[in-house]
Amino acid sequence: MFFSGDSSNRKRVDLGGRSTKERDRQKLLEQTRLERNRRLWLRQQNSAATKIQKCFRGRKVARLEYSKVREQFYGTYGEHFQNADKSCFGPDSDFLRQLLFFFDARSVGDFTVLVETCRLLQKFVRDTGDIVSLFAGMDYSSKQALVNYRVKKLTYLCIKAVHQNRNQMKDQLFASPKESTVSTTLLLETVVLLTNHKLPWASIENHDSVGRVSSLERTLAVVISHIGQEPCNCSNVGAHWSFSSQILTIPFLWRLLPHLKEVFSARGLSQHYIHQMALCVHNHADVLPNDTSVELPSYACLLGNILESSGVALSQPDRSFELAVDLAAVATFLLESLPSIKSLNRRSKEDSMVGEDDMTEGDDAMEICLNNDLERQICEAIDSRFLLQFTNVLFGGISAVSDLHKAPDDKEISAVGAACAFLHVTFDTLPLERIMTILAYRTELVPVLWNFMKRCNENQKWSSLSEQLAYLLSGDAPGWLLPLAVFCPVYKHMLTIVDNEEFYEQEKPLSLKDIRSLIIILRQALWQLLWVNPTASSNFSKSVTSTPANKKHPVEFIQQRVGIIASELLSQLQDWNNRREFTSPSDFHADGVNDFFISQAVIENTRAHDILKQAPFLVPFTSRVKIFTSQLTAARQRHESHSVFTRNRFRIRRDRILEDAYNQMSALSEEDLRGPIRVTFVNEFGVEEAGIDGGGIFKDFMENITRAAFDVQYGLFKETSDHLLYPNPGSGMIHDQHLQFFHFLGILLAKALFEGILVDIPFATFFLSKLKQKYNYLNDLPSLDPELYRHLIFLKHFKGVISELELYFVIVNNEYGEQTEEELLPGGKNLRVTNENIITFIHLVANHRLNYQIRQQSSHFLSGFQQLVQKDWIDMFNEHELQLLISGSLDSLDIDDLRRNTNYVGGYHSEHYVVDMFWEVLKSFSLENQKKFLKFVTGCSRGPLLGFKYLEPLFCIQRAAGSATDEALDRLPTAATCMNLLKLPPYRSKEQLETKLMYAISSEAGFDLS
Repeated sequence: MFFSGDSSNRKRVDLGGRSTKERDRQKLLEQTRLERNRRLWLRQQNSAATKIQKCFRGRKVARLEYSKVREQFYGTYGEHFQNADKSCFGPDSDFLRQLLFFFDARSVGDFTVLVETCRLLQKFVRDTGDIVSLFAGMDYSSKQALVNYRVKKLTYLCIKAVHQNRNQMKDQLFASPKESTVSTTLLLETVVLLTNHKLPWASIENHDSVGRVSSLERTLAVVISHIGQEPCNCSNVGAHWSFSSQILTIPFLWRLLPHLKEVFSARGLSQHYIHQMALCVHNHADVLPNDTSVELPSYACLLGNILESSGVALSQPDRSFELAVDLAAVATFLLESLPSIKSLNRRSKEDSMVGEDDMTEGDDAMEICLNNDLERQICEAIDSRFLLQFTNVLFGGISAVSDLHKAPDDKEISAVGAACAFLHVTFDTLPLERIMTILAYRTELVPVLWNFMKRCNENQKWSSLSEQLAYLLSGDAPGWLLPLAVFCPVYKHMLTIVDNEEFYEQEKPLSLKDIRSLIIILRQALWQLLWVNPTASSNFSKSVTSTPANKKHPVEFIQQRVGIIASELLSQLQDWNNRREFTSPSDFHADGVNDFFISQAVIENTRAHDILKQAPFLVPFTSRVKIFTSQLTAARQRHESHSVFTRNRFRIRRDRILEDAYNQMSALSEEDLRGPIRVTFVNEFGVEEAGIDGGGIFKDFMENITRAAFDVQYGLFKETSDHLLYPNPGSGMIHDQHLQFFHFLGILLAKALFEGILVDIPFATFFLSKLKQKYNYLNDLPSLDPELYRHLIFLKHFKGVISELELYFVIVNNEYGEQTEEELLPGGKNLRVTNENIITFIHLVANHRLNYQIRQQSSHFLSGFQQLVQKDWIDMFNEHELQLLISGSLDSLDIDDLRRNTNYVGGYHSEHYVVDMFWEVLKSFSLENQKKFLKFVTGCSRGPLLGFKYLEPLFCIQRAAGSATDEALDRLPTAATCMNLLKLPPYRSKEQLETKLMYAISSEAGFDLS
């Protein structure tokens, strides 16, 4: 501060309004608090120093006492135990009292003394055969407390000595009891001797296991048999230090200790330990030790060991329902933590596909790879035998047929909940091909689950299952979620194996009535998941795999999985219904589909649009056709606006229609193919036909070219017995460029669809599935080869020894008299078909005929087809509906519907006498002649799929002559197909009109009549 010129000492004022006294008071309180804390710290310091000094002095005195007793011990019994005899172990001897007092496991000398003591003990037991009198003398009851203490203490010291010196003795741990000179063997055999469950101690030598089992195994076998058994007064062991946490987490434990596996499984001990682990799971307690290896995490090792031993435990006659329930809870919890194991050989394949971009998504996106041997242990443990035993124990007392009005009891709910939780996580983690066939065909899973779901749905019992699975799912998850997550994939797999007779006639595994109920339940559940209460992510992919993010949100993941698998199952059931109708097609339609939903469905990235892609059957067929038509119209308008001045014109010779079309269309780019094409026909005389193509001639061209191209005489396609077309497997023997032709035919069919032109080409269902990139199964084979199908079904139900039929995994192809033999599997010529692999053989044969033989032709056809028609558009329809899109339906030739949607010009009107005659004549025509008339006026023999209301432009009848002179009435009716216009002279009689009209539509004179 600078001098201000004022020498007075002015009092400072606190502008905050606080007085000096208040400030001093706060300071005083703070100083008092600090002083109090300092005194407290000094007292604590002094107290700690006192305790340390007390402890040190006590330890020092104890060491001196230990040394003193040790010297007395050596003085009494000698350095090499030369003065020791069997009386040393008696209650009146100081031998054990002194040894148990001074023993230090870290001391080499003490360790040697303990080993020698164990040697003497075992020698005396062998000599006398009576361990009780050795420790207690003649009266055990009066010395019981002392003897029990000494035995427990000696046992503890033996274990402590092994643990303390485990690193030095690690090579001796697996020594057999016969190696009696080994220190570890002596110590562990003593533990076995002293901890036998037959205490008070008789001789417990187990001659069956001595020599072939290590002393460590014998020790562990005795210890685990003792824990938890009655009577037992041992203190409770902390879960972190239990046998389950410390021993069962050792990688490949049963390889190291095979005898222990037998003891653990056969004596019912597994139930006790698995129950303890199940309690930890339900209490969300983490009791596993820290992982010592990334590839061998403790939870995975524990899972492998439990599953491997449980297969033995479940096969025991005294197996219990509780064991299966607890095992399901523990295995489910551990499997959830496991990374996906979809193939044992996946790592080498995936490593080569991982790019740099895949490595930048953070640690959560990195997949943890387990040790290959550990993966194999887990996969092989969940084999057919395990699954059969597991489901039999759980469902043993549950009937697959019960009273519909009787709600499931608690035991049934527990069984279903345990099975569903375990199997759902198993499906998500392990390779499905290993387990699906077993569950579908060798267990009662499907009928039991269906009966349970049916009764829960009827009696509103789903909440009980939600409570049962609270440890796995959140409380607000619907109870039907997990049963559907298991039922749908297993039943879906079963439907790929079941044949038509089983499904329709024998009604196995579910009756057609039950299937109708199932469709309704699945439809309601799917609508609930996709529209009413959707998951956070509305974009559903076709394959949902488990990721770290999904582990954090299991309910959302299961909802997404059920949404996909239920959609696939309903789609499959719809296919069965299309083959032979057993329920109304409207049963597949969701009740909540309305105009708002339809308006949203045409907009991309909306929930309704996603539902239309994933579960199109929920939307009525007519609504989907309208959406498809609007998509095509929008696409055509986009391309027409861009190609006003680039119209493509074809000059087509009628007698060379296929050749000319192939050459000219193959030269067009994909953009040009989407644009308008105008056609001029040239007749057999080389003269261009009359008529300007406003769209009608192109429609006639499309109908004629498709008829020629798909004609079986051309050799690219063959016919089934039902006259349905499919690619000729031997097309390459007829045409060198057959694959290019299939590409062209794909473009041709797509162009017809793109332009809204119906073509009369009946395709086989198994070929249409290739347009949807779907796989064909056994039940599609009757359409292609009924005789082969009958033979395969005969093999499937054959009761004898199939190997005696001398069948091998080969198939003979016969194309145009040339026979070739192909192996269905590598080495199939030497692989005989047996009762065990007959199902595999049947499906490999069906796969060869339905998928493999036509794979190249179908692939090229599809590549051409997708140049114009997007996959998303086609995915809205099943194969039956796709055929209707291509060819329409005979139901569309409704003359009354055509009359209701007809315009009149030139003096005609709906009540004109000529018009009335015309409709009477047309209605009297045969179906074939009606189709000819339709082609004559529109260029296509089939009407619009949704009726003539959607014909663009509407059909119109125009008066062709101004006056009814004889010359005018001698003219034939003519048409302008581009305008869907019929020019009809005013004939005087019905007979005259019929004659002229029939001549016009049957002349096949091209467009010369126009």
